[in-house]
Amino acid sequence: MGCDDGGVSLYRDTGVVLRVQKLGEADRIVTLLTRRHGRVRAVAKGVRRTSSRFGARLEPFGHVDVQFYTGRSLDIVTQVQTVDGFGSRLVGDYGRYTTGCAVLETAERLAGADGEPVMRLYLLVVGALRALADGQRETSLVLDAFLLRAMIAAGWAPALSECARCGSPGPHQAFNVPAGGAVCGQCRPAGSATPSAETLRLLDALAHGDWPVVEGASAAARREGSGLVAAHLQWHLERALRSLPFVERRSSLTGSGASDGVGQPR
Repeated sequence: MGCDDGGVSLYRDTGVVLRVQKLGEADRIVTLLTRRHGRVRAVAKGVRRTSSRFGARLEPFGHVDVQFYTGRSLDIVTQVQTVDGFGSRLVGDYGRYTTGCAVLETAERLAGADGEPVMRLYLLVVGALRALADGQRETSLVLDAFLLRAMIAAGWAPALSECARCGSPGPHQAFNVPAGGAVCGQCRPAGSATPSAETLRLLDALAHGDWPVVEGASAAARREGSGLVAAHLQWHLERALRSLPFVERRSSLTGSGASDGVGQPR
């Protein structure tokens, strides 16, 4: 936070536009996930007019540098500069667009109270959107890596290499979402899933950015892993993500030589 010479409270931050809502005839409420101030909801005045100076910059997926004026209930956007135009590279591809929507919705749900710092989550969102925009990795893998690392940042990491209940080292043959992940034979609740050992290795590799292991996984392990990640996230969120059913769970790999991308913004 800061004040200019006239005593007006201004602050500046870098953020990703998560969502926009219409307000009146020409304004919008913009929800951003920012580097230093966490989730911020602010009014962007006049941005729905064709003459707006920065309306196009305040669209979902926009990575922007923003100046805010501190208002009574909602802050007000006073300046915007584009840092990365991810949206233009996502909206024309259904698979990447829907995956990006799942990233934004998850980020908004995990961000917590307005103004609460969530630096790690911000970095993960930027990294995931950059990886999707670059198009060098399969979209499902980018999403699952993001979801796993976001859950780790939120304190919801699934147990993968040890039993979620007793801590005995694995690998284990069962996975139970309410129990917290992989479970040993003695702790295994009724109704537990029995993923393959390859699937659990894949999830561990996604969580730690071991992309040679990730990209060597079979299609069956990728599908099974995606299901476990989604179930674990939605258990903790206590309701389903609206965007997740629209995500295409099929291979869209166009290259194999990219850097990590998720969680490693430049």
